[in-house]
Amino acid sequence: MIWIFLMGTVVGPMLDAAENYDIKQMTPAIDQALKNRQMRYREVQTQKIAGTIGEDNQGFLQVLREAPGVPDLAASENADRQVIYQAIVDQNQLGAEGMAKVKEVFAEVQREKALPGEFIQLPSGDWIRK
Repeated sequence: MIWIFLMGTVVGPMLDAAENYDIKQMTPAIDQALKNRQMRYREVQTQKIAGTIGEDNQGFLQVLREAPGVPDLAASENADRQVIYQAIVDQNQLGAEGMAKVKEVFAEVQREKALPGEFIQLPSGDWIRK
């Protein structure tokens, strides 16, 4: 299995245990998305701590408070996450309903690893500060 770098933490085993999903073939697009995420990790963490962005219940960042550069940061991060999610769906032949499940799994990973004080969206749609 190829380990997936998710916001600074290797979560391959968690995904494997949760749904046995993995990236079977590292493509240039996936490799670039992973590298992009690594490069912006510190800024994403800084903005999470500042409360300008939070982890939504679909596995993406959501802008919670406008600040310079934050919308672009969230959009870039979300675009790279989408590349990774789509690769998992495609390479594991998960079908039309697969994307929803992959997003659910990644959202759970992000909620679990959120630091105290960061905003997370619960499956119910409610936002809380962890």
